Amino acid sequence: MDFATGPATWAKKYPEAAGSRQSPVDIVTSLATSVSTHPLSWKYVPKNCKYLANTGYGWKVDVTGEGSELTGGPLVEKHTLEQFHCHWGCDSRQGSEHTVDGKAFAGEAGKSHSELEKIVKLIPKITHRGQKVPTTEPIDIVKFLPRSPKYWTYLGSLTTPPCSESVTWILFKEPVEVSEKQLSVFRGLRCYGPGESCPCDELQGLVVNNYRPPLPLGNRELRECGSG
Repeated sequence: MDFATGPATWAKKYPEAAGSRQSPVDIVTSLATSVSTHPLSWKYVPKNCKYLANTGYGWKVDVTGEGSELTGGPLVEKHTLEQFHCHWGCDSRQGSEHTVDGKAFAGEAGKSHSELEKIVKLIPKITHRGQKVPTTEPIDIVKFLPRSPKYWTYLGSLTTPPCSESVTWILFKEPVEVSEKQLSVFRGLRCYGPGESCPCDELQGLVVNNYRPPLPLGNRELRECGSG
């Protein structure tokens, strides 16, 4: 990740990045308070996934929010889906933004994810920053969610500038499996536009390590929710 020169410099331009409610954090499981909440409820419309774009620091899918809904759990209001994206590392020892008891996740366990493959096969068409293509088939967001309803939640922020402290994080305990081959396609994205020169850096212009390191939880409450 660049965003100029990296997360350590963000607060100079985005003061909120130095706040006390920043994300991600290390989930220290022994600190989690078990609470009862209303079950999470979601509804997504697969055909509303419209475009896949290279942002220069990852890929994202733009979604028409109409008809989508996420409610329950720690959420006070209804939330609609506008886009989703992914973070990954240069290898499978890293990649996740949040860690659990100090352990990072790569997002892979050797099993190809069939729904993710709909995105993976389009990535060669958006190799460079600024490129964008329509999705060629409906993408079912529900298939990216784990079966277990157990999760951790805390009050945090966006993990990219402007790092607004307005996020209620919901972190499912059960990881979602994707393959190393799928991750290797992610790592082929470039952070520079078509016709631009490749940056002379250690990453050679590749989009990898696009995650923000964990920050202190501070005095925020970490809650453990869900059953089953």
